[in-house]
Amino acid sequence: MTVLSPAGCKANQVSCRLWTDPWLPGFSMNGDFIIGGIFLIHSYAKSGENTYTRLPPQLQCSESMDFRQLRLARAFEFTIHEINNRTDLLPGITLGYQIYDSCSDVQIASKIALQCVNGLDLVFNNTRSCSKSAAATVPAVVGEPTSSSSISMARMLGLFGIPQSATCACLSDKSQFPTFFRTEPSDQHQAAALAKMVKYFGWTWIGAVRSDTDYGNYGMATFIKAAQEEGICVEYSEAYYRTQSRSRLERLANVIRRSTARVIVAFVHEGDMNFIFEELVQQPLPPIQWIGSEAWITHPDFLRFNICAGALGFGVPRSVIPGFREFLLDLSQEQASKLPLLREFWERSFGCSLKGRTGVRECDGSEDIRALQNPYTDTSQLRTTNLVYKATYAIAHAIHGFCLKLQIYSQLKRVNFTTKNGYQVNFDSNGDPEAVYELLNLQFKKDGTLELVPVGYYDSSKPKGQEFKVISAVSWFGGQTEVPVSVCSESCPPGTRKAVQKGRPVCCYDCIPCAEGEISNKTDSLDCIHCPPDFWPNTKQDSCFPKPVEFLSWDDTLAIILTVFSITGAFMAVCVTTVFYKHRASPIVRANNSELSFLLLFSLTLCFLCSLTFIGRPSEWSCMLRHTAFGIAFVLCISCVLGKTIVVLMAFRATLPGSNVMKWFGPVQQRLSVLAFTLIQVIICVIWLKLSPPFPFKNLKHYKEKIILECGLGSAVGFWAVLGYIGCLAFLCFILAFLARKLPDNFNEAKFITFSMLIFCAVWITFIPAYVSSPGKFTVAVEIFAILASSFGLIICIFAPKYFIIVFRPEQNTKKHLMSKVPSKHITSKLKKNFHRLHWSTTLLLPANKMSKVTKHGDRGKPRAK
Repeated sequence: MTVLSPAGCKANQVSCRLWTDPWLPGFSMNGDFIIGGIFLIHSYAKSGENTYTRLPPQLQCSESMDFRQLRLARAFEFTIHEINNRTDLLPGITLGYQIYDSCSDVQIASKIALQCVNGLDLVFNNTRSCSKSAAATVPAVVGEPTSSSSISMARMLGLFGIPQSATCACLSDKSQFPTFFRTEPSDQHQAAALAKMVKYFGWTWIGAVRSDTDYGNYGMATFIKAAQEEGICVEYSEAYYRTQSRSRLERLANVIRRSTARVIVAFVHEGDMNFIFEELVQQPLPPIQWIGSEAWITHPDFLRFNICAGALGFGVPRSVIPGFREFLLDLSQEQASKLPLLREFWERSFGCSLKGRTGVRECDGSEDIRALQNPYTDTSQLRTTNLVYKATYAIAHAIHGFCLKLQIYSQLKRVNFTTKNGYQVNFDSNGDPEAVYELLNLQFKKDGTLELVPVGYYDSSKPKGQEFKVISAVSWFGGQTEVPVSVCSESCPPGTRKAVQKGRPVCCYDCIPCAEGEISNKTDSLDCIHCPPDFWPNTKQDSCFPKPVEFLSWDDTLAIILTVFSITGAFMAVCVTTVFYKHRASPIVRANNSELSFLLLFSLTLCFLCSLTFIGRPSEWSCMLRHTAFGIAFVLCISCVLGKTIVVLMAFRATLPGSNVMKWFGPVQQRLSVLAFTLIQVIICVIWLKLSPPFPFKNLKHYKEKIILECGLGSAVGFWAVLGYIGCLAFLCFILAFLARKLPDNFNEAKFITFSMLIFCAVWITFIPAYVSSPGKFTVAVEIFAILASSFGLIICIFAPKYFIIVFRPEQNTKKHLMSKVPSKHITSKLKKNFHRLHWSTTLLLPANKMSKVTKHGDRGKPRAK
């Protein structure tokens, strides 16, 4: 590094001398303003052995030469000459240049920068202080292309620099680099473009390789941040610099070979990338899709590596610079021999010597530069070259404005012009241009060689979401036409969600099926969503469909069976009624309180028919009707049975002398008792319907996958009050019938009523747990079954024996038969009187001889059996 030595002068001295010789320019020309240019014409710099007994030896460039960088240097020279030949730009002013080779070394670049400020003189004269340098002789510098060198130069100096290839995003920070401008977009844009491209092709699992320099480290950090925002994961991130040990390079190659990521993003300088590819081709390599940064993807040296086939990357757009190719080819042997850089180029290109070196043939003048095929003469891919062209013109326009009124720095911020080849040049507040890239693809030509083919673009000036676009087919590695896959885990199909694997990046996950009642309707869903309450997932759990609505419909098999039983029961009741009415004068009908019997048959018909209200889609009216109709019909039925039981019991029990209790159980009282019992149930139902009536509702809780359409009870108290009242009447009827069970069979139905009430109570007691536990439509079916079972129990137990006698045993339907088994001790005048009061025709019930004895002896006589 060139330093200003404080030991080289004393307080009273007026001059200082540098300890080392200046770094001489490779090309130079005097002018009114000297513009500096720094390029990487040689790839390496080496130094001699340091003995620490004398000054360190001067760094020297190695023998390798980058013809592409030489072309860039000559493009800078060409642009200066073109500007000097113009009359509209800087009229009367001549631009000069000093073009340096930094040999890819930060120390040399920094030394050149100091020389641009201080000049090339070894001795600095100053009457005040030897530490104060002379006025700058170079107002602006084009270069250095690498970010590390540019950062070093920009930190030390306040030059108005426009590095054409220094892309580090950190250089946009005007608080640190206030005078830094560039014509190549910041890596902030390139990183964003690369992330969008990776996302566009569906790659979520990538490897990352970078140069261990400011360019690589800053660029990769920016890319990884942008990639993470796009949901992309990095399996590994490895750094390498060409001066590092071979073991470091081998380690990098092994990481690439063992990785599962099939896509690698390389933010690498061309020199470093060359070493990496050289190492990778030594052993078999799995198919890899390379994604390159602008630093190497456009470099022609990589066209020789077949493993680069299919590589994608961004580069600045190609351009045409009129007259530039002719300038490059206008180089003779005599001109080349005058300058060391051109002489080296000539000798390396043609394999001859211009100085007659031993062992090398001497150049004889037959060499034709137009026949050369190398990066120097290749002007088909003028990308970075155009950046040099634009940068030089930007400085010229700034100087043009400076000569008129302002400083160069202020003028650079205001630069806005179009170059001769049609490119717009301007800078934003950070000294950066708009980011426009071509998406480049390395494809095989017909002859088997690789070429760069534009397949898309990235333009930061376009609306958000439209910056990146692929406009033509991409050729992938291995010649395949389908986009390669690079993911840590396969995409989770709809119906599943992603569950991140513990300790691994978010792109590594397991696909977990959605929980019951949840769906995911897109690929790689992070979460499953619940279906709306009335919907349920399909079998794949990728969409919701309306839940099937379940109720006991008319076309349901169970409903049909119950309907058949209901109609059958009602038909039986009607048949019995018809038969009883036809034989209403017969002893067996008259002996069993025919009026209550007909009323009982009517109520049983209603009970059978009310079960039909439970079938079909519940509605507001049907929900209110089914429970109230059922409650009232059954109370009417039980009231009739209860009335019959009380009458029989009182007829046989109220035989004590002076007892007048039977007057309270005449026909009027029977009707009023039935009416009173029924009216109580009606009042309960009215209150229920008034306060909180039953209503149709969708039961979403019992079944998760379907809707049970049922009738809500409204008030549970009302429902259980209706059932409780029926239960109380049934229990009372059972008790009374049980007490009358031993009375003569021919005079009462107590045994049959007892048995029917036993069935009734058993059915409704078992109904309660069955009703509570039955699911869905079976709840309604259980209720219908209870209604039908209890109704059948009543009609069969009470009326079936009588119906059988009337229809099939008419000979038993006689007064004689009915009285043949009646013990005479039960036939008393009191009993006869009671039956008369009940409008029973006891003359039909009692034999003539017994009847006469009853009349003769009254209550005191006891008939004697024959």
